[in-house]
Amino acid sequence: MQISTIFILISLCSCTWAQYRSSISIPPTEKRLVCYYDSASSVKETLAKMFIDELEPAFQFCTHIVYGFAGIERDTFKAKSLNENLDLDLGKGLYRKVNRLKRKYPHVKVMLSVGGDRDVDANNGGKEVPNKYLELLESAIGRQRFIRSIYATLKSYGFDGVDVAFQFPKNKPKKVHGVFGSIWKRIKKTFSGSFDVDSNSEKHKEQFSSLIRELKTELRTDNYSLSVTVLPNVNSTKFFDIGLLDSYVDFINLAAFDFYTPERNPQEADITAPLYPMSGRRPEFSIDFVVQTWLSKGFPSSKINLGISTYGRPWKMSADSGKSGVPPIANVENEAAKGENAQIQGLYSWQEVCGMLPNANNMYIKEGPNAPLTKVMADPARKSGVYAYRAANKKKNFDGLWISYEDPETAAAKAAYTKNLNLGGVALFDLEFDDFRGLCMGEKYPILRAIKYRLLH
Repeated sequence: MQISTIFILISLCSCTWAQYRSSISIPPTEKRLVCYYDSASSVKETLAKMFIDELEPAFQFCTHIVYGFAGIERDTFKAKSLNENLDLDLGKGLYRKVNRLKRKYPHVKVMLSVGGDRDVDANNGGKEVPNKYLELLESAIGRQRFIRSIYATLKSYGFDGVDVAFQFPKNKPKKVHGVFGSIWKRIKKTFSGSFDVDSNSEKHKEQFSSLIRELKTELRTDNYSLSVTVLPNVNSTKFFDIGLLDSYVDFINLAAFDFYTPERNPQEADITAPLYPMSGRRPEFSIDFVVQTWLSKGFPSSKINLGISTYGRPWKMSADSGKSGVPPIANVENEAAKGENAQIQGLYSWQEVCGMLPNANNMYIKEGPNAPLTKVMADPARKSGVYAYRAANKKKNFDGLWISYEDPETAAAKAAYTKNLNLGGVALFDLEFDDFRGLCMGEKYPILRAIKYRLLH
């Protein structure tokens, strides 16, 4: 066969293959959708109680289910279940039940998360215990005990990996100062310097890197996944060697929300998770600041999952809070009534927030504590966030309410941000607070669905 004939045949084959490729739909690379499941939701006594059957529909949308939460023993530093009757009970424990769902949804990985602000001290008012986690880092023997116990748990119960959500000390919240208070603060700062939440943070950063490296070495043989979650209000550059972590983790989950909460900021209400810095606020109180911090340190965008919450943060408005609702709102208190379902002070699930917005059940109530809230989109481009409020009425003796929250629209906008920056995906915190029963909008998991749709389209 002559060379010219061979060249023609190769050209025809190449042309045919190119035409074939153009005629089929080649799916884009799938973005991660990491869904947190707090097992404590299964023992609630309200409509927020989530059974396994109600968790299962989420497996259709999530690429990873992160089971929360395990903790660590203070004396031994071994990983432990925070509720052994719930997690480990033979045949009935949720560790096994959740992992059995992989038989029906083999594409989903189930990971066990350690820490996550759930490992609290019952003798200290239910507060987090970050010192215990720092003590673990400082002990080489403790790190090895932790690693071996985690590996044994993954192996015994069929998990696909571990998510390390360590409880590092959090940034101090912004305080509201009057004129004289602000002057005094500047004077004190001049003589005492800035407050440091951890004077040994450089050492702890290095030790955390050692822990992750050692943990990866242990997990590599069985091809277990390893992720790290950066909890809200934890300074990334203080506790994480961002450039080094890339070598060991499969991905990072940035919980970039709760910049303001009623617990941290009881005197001033504001947007809890703006996409971009808001005018007059500190730039670090924004999602883009957190994400850009990791990107600027060379961490690959494909390994970053943007954390999005599924709930709202409510404050009680007083008569002195004004009537406009425009944040920031002064003269507020962390005394908004607990939601009927979530029953958590300072937190309303999306289903609870949705029920307070105008709907068929409240549309004829014109005034009073049961009247629908006024919903306001802080900006048309959804770069800030959404809030809803009802001003107080001193004459008629009812308090006001102000809520900054996430809904399907704002969550979808943040998923679009994820795509635009070519990030790895989204981490949803968490399934319990989405409307998993479809009580408000008639559709189960509306926030989860909105994120999934935007990641795919």
